[in-house]
Amino acid sequence: MDVMPLLLLVAGSAGIAGVARRTPVPAPLLLVAVGLAVSYVPGIPHYTLDPAVVLPLVLPPLLYKEGTESSYLDLRAQMRPVGMLSVGYVLFATFVVGWAAYLVVPGLPLPAALVLGAVVAPTDAVAAAAIARRVGLPSRITTILQGESLLNDATAITAYKVALAAAVGAGATWAGGIWEFLRAAVGGVLVGLVLMVPIHWLRTHLREALLQNTLSLLIPFVAYGVAEQLHGSGVLAVVVVAVYLGHHAWEVDFATRLQEDAVWRMVAFVLESAVFALIGLQLPTVLKGLGAYHGADAAWYAIAVFVVVVAARFAWIYPAAFLPRLLSARIREREENPTWRAPVVTSWAAMRGVVSLAIAFSIPLTVHGGAPFPQRNLILFLTFTTVIGTLVVQGFTLAPLIRLMRFPGRDRQAETLAEANAQAQASRAAERRLDELLSDERNALPPPLADRLRTVLERRRNAVWERLGQTNPVTGESVDDTYRRLSREMISAEREVFVKLRDHRYIDDEMLRALLRRLDLEEAAAYREAT
Repeated sequence: MDVMPLLLLVAGSAGIAGVARRTPVPAPLLLVAVGLAVSYVPGIPHYTLDPAVVLPLVLPPLLYKEGTESSYLDLRAQMRPVGMLSVGYVLFATFVVGWAAYLVVPGLPLPAALVLGAVVAPTDAVAAAAIARRVGLPSRITTILQGESLLNDATAITAYKVALAAAVGAGATWAGGIWEFLRAAVGGVLVGLVLMVPIHWLRTHLREALLQNTLSLLIPFVAYGVAEQLHGSGVLAVVVVAVYLGHHAWEVDFATRLQEDAVWRMVAFVLESAVFALIGLQLPTVLKGLGAYHGADAAWYAIAVFVVVVAARFAWIYPAAFLPRLLSARIREREENPTWRAPVVTSWAAMRGVVSLAIAFSIPLTVHGGAPFPQRNLILFLTFTTVIGTLVVQGFTLAPLIRLMRFPGRDRQAETLAEANAQAQASRAAERRLDELLSDERNALPPPLADRLRTVLERRRNAVWERLGQTNPVTGESVDDTYRRLSREMISAEREVFVKLRDHRYIDDEMLRALLRRLDLEEAAAYREAT
């Protein structure tokens, strides 16, 4: 097995993603653009996007990462619009895009056109999260987009299976399609519900951070594999488990959280970078398979499908945003009134991604009876152009659109004040608990150590309030910023002394690693306070 192409992909995509962090361009967009540019460069290995790898091995960890970082409470509060998009919109887009492709492309059977519609219907979880974080969308819109992209893959994959059964001649009925959808949805959710509690119990009872993190890496694959084995939705199983574990992450040991955060940041960074680079690198494969279709015809079909995909999004979202409020007094009471601007951004922030391409590549070459699958190469081409079109056109114009909409920015002062009040309440509870503990003779401490505990608590309580205070006229830093900077400088000085003592053989390397780890934890705590 030649590992060099894989190493080139990982190293190259990681380097490009690193460059993107220093530019105003979101990493997914730059990776796709570079992938397109280098796909025909001589010497570049030929990369084929294998659905047998992407769906069971790449998609679960990416969904798990996004799920653990999402807010269960926010998702629950926005469940109606999330459900309208992740289920209603996907089915609507499947039929609208499929019917339009059937009318536009001569000789394309309706079942095959519906396969195309299901393939391009779901938005991409990674792209949506990356763009939302980069451009600073309002929190409600971000929650809706993330919730939609986490859940809509399950609907799209089920719709694809039903349309594919009709296209290959396996037979498909409305009743069968509804049953397939219910089995996938209910089965996936049940598997997630069954797994989430014992998995969380394991996470809280394993005492070694190394074992806990190994378990963490296995969780998305276990949830996905078990659900798929039982004919449920692996996507929904992963999302249910991830959201639950993310909501209860505070119950896990602190060392596990520190390590787990670093591990998953690295895993997500590598996978996301490689996935978006792979999208661009598919250009030669897609164009090679077009065959009899001429450039002008293929371009017309691609533009038509892209326009319908974008228009269908607007056609669904505006009625879905306003009609339920007109029909239900309960919705009017529970949900804030959306302005016309929010649906515009929600409609436009709908990039497609690797899931659409992976599903398209999984379309079989033949139907029952051995005949070629109708227009398979064209469907693959139209999927590719739609993914690229949404990433490039919508991705690059989303930030200017948000600025044009003039959404109110985040109130940093109010956020800091809320944080300070929360810290003050927690500190008072900690003080009461400390007094209770010190009153017990079993917890007796020398006065300097007891005072140190109180000093640490006081420092933590004052830190947030100091951010609201005046800044240093020379450096522009707040008192809190200066404190953290000086703390890091002191830690750096200690670290240098430890290394010198090791070099002079006063301490050995094992002791050095223990001392450095202690300093690293202190510096990590200071860094997290700063960010």
